[in-house]
Amino acid sequence: MYKKIRETAEWLQQRMPNAPTIAIVLGSGLGELAKRIERLKTFPYKEIPNFPVSTVEGHAGELIFGKLGGVDVLAMEGRFHYYEGWTMQEVTFPIRVMYELGIKTLFVSNAAGGTNPNFQIGDLMIITDHINYMPENPLRGPNVPTGPRFPDMGEAYSKELIAKADAIAAKHGIKVQHGVYLATQGPTYETPAEYRMFARWGADAVGMSTVPEVIVAHHCGIKVFGMSIITDLGGMDIPMEITHEQVLRAAEAAQPNMALLIEEMVKI
Repeated sequence: MYKKIRETAEWLQQRMPNAPTIAIVLGSGLGELAKRIERLKTFPYKEIPNFPVSTVEGHAGELIFGKLGGVDVLAMEGRFHYYEGWTMQEVTFPIRVMYELGIKTLFVSNAAGGTNPNFQIGDLMIITDHINYMPENPLRGPNVPTGPRFPDMGEAYSKELIAKADAIAAKHGIKVQHGVYLATQGPTYETPAEYRMFARWGADAVGMSTVPEVIVAHHCGIKVFGMSIITDLGGMDIPMEITHEQVLRAAEAAQPNMALLIEEMVKI
C-alpha cells in the first residue's frame, strides 16, 4: 500500500501547480466552499493513479488545487466511504497521499444526524471528539511509517483550531454547536432506538464518514478541524423519515455559513 501511496503522490507532485499545506475534505452536498476556491488545477479521481472513485450522489469526485482567500489549498470534492465497499485503507488513501504532498492541516466536513435534543436541523456542529463505531480501524495491519504503532487520540481535533473557529463564528454572528461525532458503517440511517443509544453513549451527531480520515491524519501528525451540518434529528418523540435528498437539501441550506467559517480559518 505504501508503494501505491508514494506512486500517487509522485504523479501529483509532477503536475500540481502550487504547494499547499492546507487540505479540505468536502462531504455530502457541501459544494459551496468548492465554488469559492480559485481553481488552478482539477484532477477527476478517475484520472489519478490508484485513487478510488466516489459513487455517492452529491460527491463530485475531484481533487482541486487552488487558492481560498488567497491561501494555497488542496480540496477533495467528494470522499470515499466504507459502505461503498472500499477497505479502510482505500477510504483513507487520499489522506496518506496528502501527507506525502506536505499537508499540515486538514479540514473535514460532513452531513450528520443530530442526537442532541438541543440541536436543530441546519445547525453547524464543531466536532470536539469522536466515537469510532465502525467495524474496523484504518490503522489495522502493518504500521505505515508516518506515525507510531499505538497513536494517542487524546486530541484528535485541534483545540487551537476549535478556539479560532469559535472566535470567527462570534465575529460573524454564526451560531455554532460543539459536540461528539459518532461514525457508523452505514449505509442505512439509524433507527430511533439506535439514535437514543448513541445519545446515551455521549454522541451528539451520527454519520458514516470522517472518523477514519481523522484517525489517519492524526497518525500522520496532521492537525485536524472537523465540522458537521446537522441535517436531520433522530430518536426524538416524533419519528421522522430520512432520505438522502433531504440530507442534501439541509446541507445546502447551511453551506454559506460553513464556507465562510472555513475560508476565514485558512487565512489565519
